[in-house]
Amino acid sequence: MKQNADIGVVGLGVMGENLILNMESKGFTVACYNRTLSKVDAFVRGRAAGKNIIGCRSVEELIGALKKPRRVMCMIKAGRPVDEFIAAVVPFLETGDILIDGGNSHFSDTIRRTQEMESKGLLFVGAGISGGQEGALKGPSIMPGGSPGAWEWIRPIFQTICAFTDKGEPCCDWVGSDGAGHFVKMVHNGIEYADMQLIGETYQMMKDGLHLSNAEMARVFARWNQGPLDSYLIEITHHILNYKDEAGRCPLDRILDAAGQKGTGKWAVAAALDVGRPLTLIAEAVYARFLSALKEERLAASRSLAGPRAVSEKEPAPLVDDLEQALYASRLVAYAQGFQLMRAMAAQQGWALNYGRIARMWRNGCIIRAAFLDRIKEAFDAEPDLGNLLLAPFFKKSVKKAQGAWRRVVVSGVQQGIPLPAISAALAYYDGYRTARLPANLLQAQRDYFGAHTYERLDKPRGVFFHTRWTGRGGNTASSGHAFG
Repeated sequence: MKQNADIGVVGLGVMGENLILNMESKGFTVACYNRTLSKVDAFVRGRAAGKNIIGCRSVEELIGALKKPRRVMCMIKAGRPVDEFIAAVVPFLETGDILIDGGNSHFSDTIRRTQEMESKGLLFVGAGISGGQEGALKGPSIMPGGSPGAWEWIRPIFQTICAFTDKGEPCCDWVGSDGAGHFVKMVHNGIEYADMQLIGETYQMMKDGLHLSNAEMARVFARWNQGPLDSYLIEITHHILNYKDEAGRCPLDRILDAAGQKGTGKWAVAAALDVGRPLTLIAEAVYARFLSALKEERLAASRSLAGPRAVSEKEPAPLVDDLEQALYASRLVAYAQGFQLMRAMAAQQGWALNYGRIARMWRNGCIIRAAFLDRIKEAFDAEPDLGNLLLAPFFKKSVKKAQGAWRRVVVSGVQQGIPLPAISAALAYYDGYRTARLPANLLQAQRDYFGAHTYERLDKPRGVFFHTRWTGRGGNTASSGHAFG
């Protein structure tokens, strides 16, 4: 077979097919393969008919169709299927060939696979891809990381098929070594969890607290999308609320309130626990999905557990304006926590992440694309070592402006018995982060009392530990064997 394909793509699900069509539309010849051969035949005869797309009926045939160094991208389910595919394709590859995993793999798997492939003389890339099926077809956000030597070979394709900012900048750039790309995509998804939960809580406040109709809420979200909240998720929320079927009914009202998830939000929370960062807002979003899944239990509880009755505001406009500010401030916290997590993991893994470039990669094409990502990029461009986005002048000013409204919304939710786990967690994090002295001194005293775990003192240098014999009994042994006081 003539070796004339620029890249091979394995996996003909919706994302795989659309990515192939995107590549072909930008001038690339693509070879494709799927384990279920009928999918290859259907694709080649259907959506790919008449295009520079080569259908292959075996892994060997796929590899034989590619220019050297070969670029092979798999768009298959994460986990064991990826390892099985790698095992099947490696025997046909040569030194310098490139394997690309475009699925939602865990970053630790990507670290392992990068090391294994490099030991065989191959290059490996874990590319986080966001934008859903429409993004895959028209231009996604792509976050590649892995073997640095692969970037010069995949860059011409990835930076051609990706989305672009309003300034014409590609929403794709090299993230870092081994698992960095998939890690950044995981954090993106964690922020996505938080963002969706925050919007859901805002919707419930308007629906149950203000008794607004879907049409009225649609108008609110449309207005918000013209201001600081301008983003993809706000835009589609307006469309969902506005949509009516042929019978004139809104499908939203008939959707079961039990949320699904694929695990990336949970991975982000686990990573935060591993590196000791407070990813509280994203964690609450994950737990809110778990709680929603307990539909039958919640129905039973709703008939037996008492709470305040939600009472509609006589003048809803002020609370709607407050909700806009609370949602905006809470979203800023979600991003602040996400970037803190990236900074902590980068330090642990030795990744040189460029946070301004990451914000630019998220500016278009992806699910969390939002106007204020431009401000995030500006903040990190001005101060690359910025420890927390909330300390950047623009965000400090924005949260200060929103603070009164933010607190009123949380109070209203508590008083009416409307759950706001993410919005209230965002405010609690903000208050905790700005508090110079937290009650952890008492916590440390308790730990020292029952377990001799020791503590540090305000009047002594950090790193010097003390133990008190709180009862006057016990020996001189502390868990870390340090000074007594």
